[in-house]
Amino acid sequence: MNKPTFVSLYTGAGGLDLGFISAGFEPVFANDINKDAMNTYSAMMDKIYGSNGGRHRIEVGDIREVRELPANGSADLVIGGPPCQGFSVAGKMDPNDPRSRHVFDFLAMVERVQPKVFVMENVKALASIKKWKSTIEEIREEAERIGYATTLNVLNAADFGVPQSRERMFLIGVKGSEAIPEIKASSDAQRPTLRSVLSRLPGYGQPGNDQICKAKITAAKNPVMRNSPWAGMLFNGQGRPMDLDSPAPTLPASMGGNRTPIIDQETLENGTKPWAVEYHASLLSGGDVASEIPSRLRRITVDEAAAIQTFPCNMPWRGSQSSRYKQIGNAVPPQLAYAVATAVRKAVFPDLPDQKSLLDQL
Repeated sequence: MNKPTFVSLYTGAGGLDLGFISAGFEPVFANDINKDAMNTYSAMMDKIYGSNGGRHRIEVGDIREVRELPANGSADLVIGGPPCQGFSVAGKMDPNDPRSRHVFDFLAMVERVQPKVFVMENVKALASIKKWKSTIEEIREEAERIGYATTLNVLNAADFGVPQSRERMFLIGVKGSEAIPEIKASSDAQRPTLRSVLSRLPGYGQPGNDQICKAKITAAKNPVMRNSPWAGMLFNGQGRPMDLDSPAPTLPASMGGNRTPIIDQETLENGTKPWAVEYHASLLSGGDVASEIPSRLRRITVDEAAAIQTFPCNMPWRGSQSSRYKQIGNAVPPQLAYAVATAVRKAVFPDLPDQKSLLDQL
């Protein structure tokens, strides 16, 4: 059978797209306003489909200003993650933030293309916080008006093979059908640890793991203490130490400077007790703020951040280093996207063969 096709909106570096491609779908159109992200995406599509990305049309700019939009019936799916800054608890949660209206621009494209299915990704807050209850209801009512039955899913990436505790909302709409996809994590699946992914990369500073964040780590003059050494604020900025034996916390788009997460290199290499654990215990017992931070503490590299998000190891990142961190932090983990895409495939396109091996080979 011919592969079902999809239109990708607010594409970024293509984490959501990679998941859908791996599940057997084929992109025909992609758009994002971020030029660096689109350059990364275009380079990745060339690796998958050859020069010029096959039938794939890639547009850079505001979707509301793109002159030649996908036509009615041009794709079987519309997927994308509209900007979430207006909804995110990490932002100001401003209901008047104009970026929040992009969810309705997304639905306008769904109405234009009339696909069999749409998948809209966004932050957990949009689905779970009372402040946004009327907004998510409005979104679902609009989807129903244009002919789609919807299901709302809040998923933690760590339950789907991603070494990161990253919760996201997925609103799935199926046109005039009761074949609503069910997305379920395996009940006996063990959450992957940060150590499990970092140990598979080349050594710190070696080729393949040499896009290094040089932001200095110093002790916070007035530490914000929590019960856990992995919470609170022990160091400058908002970059926190990470527990190598647990999934990483959500990677932020603001990485690249003092907000870049921290790991203990000696703990990674030798299993030594984390310095942050000892320092945290000292502070709790009334000890002094550290005058100097040992060099064993360092910030994660671009390559490590990408691996934590489950991007392929040879992802052709484009743009400055800070731009690469931002592209990674903004992305949907491909492994999580693959789980969503697989559920869509099983419910709506049951005869479609899986292509997971494609992503594994990249």
